[in-house]
Amino acid sequence: MSSAILSDAVLALAERVVAENIAAKRKVAIAESCTGGLVCAAITEIAGSSAVLDRGFVTYSNEAKQQLLGVSDDILDAFGAVSPATAWAMAQGALRNSEADVAVAISGIAGPGGGSEMKPVGTVVFACAHRDQPEESINAEQKLLDGKDRAEIRLQATLVALELLLP
Repeated sequence: MSSAILSDAVLALAERVVAENIAAKRKVAIAESCTGGLVCAAITEIAGSSAVLDRGFVTYSNEAKQQLLGVSDDILDAFGAVSPATAWAMAQGALRNSEADVAVAISGIAGPGGGSEMKPVGTVVFACAHRDQPEESINAEQKLLDGKDRAEIRLQATLVALELLLP
């Protein structure tokens, strides 16, 4: 199960995401920024993924986050695109604009530039929202991924996001 673009670890995890969500009768949506569609690409590499993946949003710019997911100016101005608040709003927007039962959002700084003392390269935020749970229960978390380069940070972020999609 090898792919020129996706690692065996990503594909194996994507296969679990598809199989376990089929078994749970769940549809998923993904709102991606720094991963640029890698999470959706991993899922769609798996036969049968159409039973699971409702849709994906690649919202790399702040404008896309606002237009496609409804992330407010206030959140982006106060906390920035790479913040648990923004990931939370992205996950909510993905649920609101899909038929999914669960949505995962990813936003981060893959580098090599763009980092700061407060948010160094490798800072990635994740949120997971379930349609049947109240907004207050949405889990949003900031992680510092230790990758040697942009590709490795994006790969690690993809793996974290896929883990969040497991039932």
